[in-house]
Amino acid sequence: MKVVIEDLDASHCPRFQESIEFLGRRWTSAIVRPMFAGPVRFTDLLDAVPHLSSRLLTQRLEELCQAGVVVRRSDDGCLRYELTARGRDLRQVFLAVDRWNGRWNAETPEGQER
Repeated sequence: MKVVIEDLDASHCPRFQESIEFLGRRWTSAIVRPMFAGPVRFTDLLDAVPHLSSRLLTQRLEELCQAGVVVRRSDDGCLRYELTARGRDLRQVFLAVDRWNGRWNAETPEGQER
């Protein structure tokens, strides 16, 4: 099996920067993460993300919907939020960040190499 490693272009990429800033907005990734398991209710998201206000959750969900990452559906009178194909595709990004975090942020004293 041949392993292909994608090289990153070292030049500035505005679209990449926009994506990182979008995903890095406060609470955005914490809101998206529970949706990988399937559709969720507004109150489920509030319970899943400690210290998140309903006002900010509403704002972030609206931004995610506008970006095509999340869709809002009403099933049997119950409003639920779920990831679109674009949103589900972020799973690999989250897994890569989790791997990086596990490697470099697992209670290693500051400045110490692993």
